Amino acid sequence: MDSFRNIFLFMCLTLFWAGSMNAQNNNQMEKKTRSEVFMYEKDLPWEPAGENVTRQILGYDGQITMVKVKFEKGSVGTLHKHYHTQVSYVVSGKFEFTIDGKTKIVSAGDALYMEPDVLHGCVCLEAGVLIDCFTPMRADYIPKK
Repeated sequence: MDSFRNIFLFMCLTLFWAGSMNAQNNNQMEKKTRSEVFMYEKDLPWEPAGENVTRQILGYDGQITMVKVKFEKGSVGTLHKHYHTQVSYVVSGKFEFTIDGKTKIVSAGDALYMEPDVLHGCVCLEAGVLIDCFTPMRADYIPKK
């Protein structure tokens, strides 16, 4: 399990590095947007993200967003695409993911990579949690202050 976490952390750091390379072209205002430095799970709100799906924003700045997503069995992450690069780590549960027309089942310890503008989605086969990292920042996920 530790090797999967290390791979996931490496992938997130790689996404962060890629995002920071793009940041030179980003608007200065976007760079000033960021989460708190320390975030405690008990203090972070959960928000709806679909039927029987909730998410918790774990951290962000203009270059990256990390989100915890909780799925109940049978819930669906509707097929969609976005211009962000995404890496997801399966913390728990079992999911049937479709990415760019390919469908596979993943479970705890597995990870997924979605390049920009690729159609992807999932069906939750066993209740579980994903950690999603996006670059650049998912501005649509950031709470309005």
